[in-house]
Amino acid sequence: MTIAVAAAGISSFALLYAPQPVLPQLAEQYHLDPGGASLAVSVATGALAIAVLPIAVLSEVVGRRPVIIASVVASVVFGFLLPLAPSYPALLVLRALQGVAIAGFPGVAAAYLAERLGKAGVAAAVGAMIAGNTVGGMVGRLAAGFTAGPFGYHGALIVVAVIGAVCTVVTVLALPPGEQGTFAITFADRRRSEVLREQGRAVLAGLGAAVRKPVLLVQYAVALLAMGSFVALYNAAGFRLTGEPLDLSPAIASLVFLAYAMGSVSSATAGRLVGRFGRRRSLAGALLLTIAGAALTLSDALPLVIAGFVVLTGAFFAAHAVANGWAAAEAPENARGQVGGLYTLSYYLGSSVGGAVGATVYGKAGWTWLIALTACWLALAAVAVVAGTRLKGPFPASHAVKASFTASDAGKASFSPRR
Repeated sequence: MTIAVAAAGISSFALLYAPQPVLPQLAEQYHLDPGGASLAVSVATGALAIAVLPIAVLSEVVGRRPVIIASVVASVVFGFLLPLAPSYPALLVLRALQGVAIAGFPGVAAAYLAERLGKAGVAAAVGAMIAGNTVGGMVGRLAAGFTAGPFGYHGALIVVAVIGAVCTVVTVLALPPGEQGTFAITFADRRRSEVLREQGRAVLAGLGAAVRKPVLLVQYAVALLAMGSFVALYNAAGFRLTGEPLDLSPAIASLVFLAYAMGSVSSATAGRLVGRFGRRRSLAGALLLTIAGAALTLSDALPLVIAGFVVLTGAFFAAHAVANGWAAAEAPENARGQVGGLYTLSYYLGSSVGGAVGATVYGKAGWTWLIALTACWLALAAVAVVAGTRLKGPFPASHAVKASFTASDAGKASFSPRR
């Protein structure tokens, strides 16, 4: 099971972020500014964010495994179609469709693991899953960055699609079944309309439960703000490293994605961090360390810039592992899929909006202002962790919708100035 889930993560995240290291080449090819080029990443993560909750709800009906398998297969198909796009708008459309396809894995994977392993084992399993995701992100970015020179960005995207196809075969062959979906159990029931109405009420009840607990709302906020900051920095990294004064070649600049190796280590060891310091301290500390790493990149000395990316990457993935595992552990039994979907929605909404706005800020105001902006987002997330997780008990059911709008408004307010 671990190998299958890790392979699915490698495939999904290699494909999702493959265009990131070639954003400068896309900008040159299509005469775009950094903000326009970053749409090649943001439209996919935005589409993923929109699709993840409906797909998570669907997994409650048909089961987790069929959704994961359909996700990895469809995302690879779109990966092979991308290099055939005749124009930049066509490429963006294919990227949006690919984002919808990819949504099936991150939206249900944590719930799948929780069902298979229970609360006792989910923290370590989620950490291992995120470690696989970081390996995928690193492999996809490095493969695209190194092959873009000799083969162009078209060839780079094909190479990443081949990597995704190999991993997909492993997932299809090795992924064990999870709990059977409600629809599979009740399909033969003669009172199908009544059963479907009951299923609908159960899904809505699960959504209500997923937004009633303050501790869960905090994890959604962390996902939104931290991921927005992280992707904003990496979307602009290629422009920063290949521009003055660092002036690196695209292949050498892509080596910055080796920092993802630190993310793989930190996410896999997040469970031990939580065991020693507790969730609140571990999460707030990881967010503050991400700010410190970002601040190091303000230097024009290449060693300090590299050290900054290593620190911020390791700290971010530690924060993500703690928050994701915390959400999975606190999810009500009737709302595991909905909690996973809302967390993933927040995560990729942050990636989409934060990545696009961050690249635009970099293009217009430079790296220093981008660091200042992302530091504010990360600090706000740390404050939410310290303050919000002290609230005890769920909100009353009548306040669930109001709570969800409050969280949404807070996220919008934080992005009003801004992958």
